[in-house]
Amino acid sequence: MGRVLLVDDDPLVLRAFQRVLESGGHEVETSRDGEHALALASRRRFDAVVSDVRMPSMDGVELLRRLHALHPDLPVLLVTAVPRLESAVRALDHGALRYLEKPVDNEVLLESVEKAVALHRQARLEREALGLLADAPVWRLDRDALEQAFDAALSSAWIAFQPIVRWSDRRIFAYEALVRSADGPLELPPEILSAAERLGRLHDLGRRVRRLVAEQAAHCPSEALLFVNLHAVDLGDPELYQPEAPLSGLARRVVLEVTERQSLQAVDDVPARMASLRRLGYRIAIDDLGAGYSGLASFGALEPEVIKLDMALTRGADSVEKRQLLIRAIAALARSLHALVVAEGVETKGERDALVAQGCDLLQGFLFARPESGFAAPQF
Repeated sequence: MGRVLLVDDDPLVLRAFQRVLESGGHEVETSRDGEHALALASRRRFDAVVSDVRMPSMDGVELLRRLHALHPDLPVLLVTAVPRLESAVRALDHGALRYLEKPVDNEVLLESVEKAVALHRQARLEREALGLLADAPVWRLDRDALEQAFDAALSSAWIAFQPIVRWSDRRIFAYEALVRSADGPLELPPEILSAAERLGRLHDLGRRVRRLVAEQAAHCPSEALLFVNLHAVDLGDPELYQPEAPLSGLARRVVLEVTERQSLQAVDDVPARMASLRRLGYRIAIDDLGAGYSGLASFGALEPEVIKLDMALTRGADSVEKRQLLIRAIAALARSLHALVVAEGVETKGERDALVAQGCDLLQGFLFARPESGFAAPQF
């Protein structure tokens, strides 16, 4: 059986499809938003995606296009209640494996997903036989075209900010900075990051993001911190440690999020680098805890002031007891280390209440606000 990503803005459909696929032995992740689904797909491997066509903000065909830009071999099945020839043609043009009409028969859904999983595994085996990394994002553009797209993305890059709230007193705690681009095929963080990794230009991306955040910081509420993502490779960038660097002047307001999905083993002398950053005034966060590869070993190297729980843990926290136990244990560990815990990916009131009950007071997600330009007030 395989790992399947379900995408639909209707929670009833999500639950129904999830029950069917889990009864067939598949491991299922769910998403109600195309952008969120892309973030999931950039962080972990899926064997198949089943997505609704009609969704707000990003429809299923656009999601299909972007998923195949990240993972060309990933099978995607599109589902719609209102079949249209135009969208069916677009879906096939972008490589949809199947185009299913709602209501989808349970046996048809299972059969289609099982076929998709089998095809994906066969494709991975073929790639491995050719000596390629089956799990690595592979861009369809050739290198010259990707360089041009990446340069365009950097030149038109802008920063969206999403609030992190402190639930106990209904106040803003911080804003996370998330890079976007207004030009070309690279618009969202997973796409831009994948291009930077392939081209070996992570320092260019990191420097651009830090400069843009520094330019916008004057508009941020004075009581709020700024969370800025830091790829493990950026720890090797000399500019990061320069007192005259654009973000260094704001370091006492900045929390650098080192994502746990990137191994720190390739970085020399991490404790010394952390000490240098803290001398400048930065605080350190482990990002995506629960989704990455380095696990609790990251704590010893980073000694973080903040721990961010990945959305894979927070999603469904109100209905999955094992996740609640794990969240409670992480919150207790954080307290013993005098660290704060931020739960990201909060989308429902039920998830919010469950996370608060397990000891998470700092929350981030679509329930409060979506990322957008400027520093929007959250909805409590």
